Amino acid sequence: MIKKLLIGVTLSASLFVTAHAKGVNPITSMLNTNEKIFVVERESDSLAIVEKGLTRGHLTGMHNMNHGVVKFDGKDGYVISRDGWVVKFDPKEEVVVKELKTSDSAIGFTITKNFLAVANYAKKSVDILDRDLNPLQSFETGSKNVGIKTYKEYLVFSQMDNDKITVLKDTNYGKGLPKFVIHKEFEDVGVMPFDAMIKNNNFITGFFQSKHFGVVDLDTMKYKKIDILLGDRKPVLKVPHFGFWSISDGNVFIPAVGDNKVLVYTPDFKFVKNIETEGLPVFTALSPDKKYLAVTFSGKKFPVIQIIDTKTLKIIKRFEFDGKVLHVRWSNIRPKLYVSVNDTNKVAVIHTEQWYVSRDMFGINKPSGIFIYEEEK
Repeated sequence: MIKKLLIGVTLSASLFVTAHAKGVNPITSMLNTNEKIFVVERESDSLAIVEKGLTRGHLTGMHNMNHGVVKFDGKDGYVISRDGWVVKFDPKEEVVVKELKTSDSAIGFTITKNFLAVANYAKKSVDILDRDLNPLQSFETGSKNVGIKTYKEYLVFSQMDNDKITVLKDTNYGKGLPKFVIHKEFEDVGVMPFDAMIKNNNFITGFFQSKHFGVVDLDTMKYKKIDILLGDRKPVLKVPHFGFWSISDGNVFIPAVGDNKVLVYTPDFKFVKNIETEGLPVFTALSPDKKYLAVTFSGKKFPVIQIIDTKTLKIIKRFEFDGKVLHVRWSNIRPKLYVSVNDTNKVAVIHTEQWYVSRDMFGINKPSGIFIYEEEK
């Protein structure tokens, strides 16, 4: 449910409930929240900084941003670069605080209250750092490491080259800095695991060369394989990146690999239907109220976005831009969908109540990933 304010701003139900739970007036909380957008500049060493519809500047020194990822936790921002640098920055003051190179190649990391964990490619290790990027532990695996996630006292990741899932346990959980030991390892889980997600107590991983995905129940430490089938009961040849999945209250939306479809399943992966799309879907992004799904494409349909109604499972809107769309991000506090248009160096803004492109934000060099920092005014 969306609460409409007289000033025309939209607040998602989740934020409304969360604000009440914290004893905060949700309307006041929303009005006091500023949205600062950090956009990865794919061919530079920088993040573009966008605020109130304008590109205000660029935070440089981020290293190779070809596959740059940004995460926020509290008042801290962190970047991991393609060439293995972890950079801590202050998103409010817009300055770099510290940096550490953990490997020559890395793309995955996770943040908790007390530590960061980095899944390295080239160094073939998983490194544990404190929040100030001081090294704490390193686990050598002899493999590229992917899909790193946390659940309670566990740190879980997959070893791409060894077809293995590793579970580390924090023996100092809840008492300060972590101290991890190997708790359990699952062998022969599938060929070349490459991405993962956490859904409740389940660690779900996909594979480059297996026609299933794997699920570790982190409460029971049991592993099982689940086949995903198309509507005609043919197996999916490759499970796409889980970062491209979307999970609403009632359905799981999966972009098909090599087919013009978004696959719809129940949360326990019973088939619902295939939604025919205009092109080959790459990314599905669910709106904060879970009413809509934005779908991006590859190939000839790179410049296109389609919007799906998650209740009717029908396509309701289509937008086409003047360049490749590499990423989209819904605003949590306003009726906006941000779209990075790589070829024309801009981020477009779609108004998500009246469904029109409300503005273009220029001065962003080859934009890709869009990341939003919400700060109290």
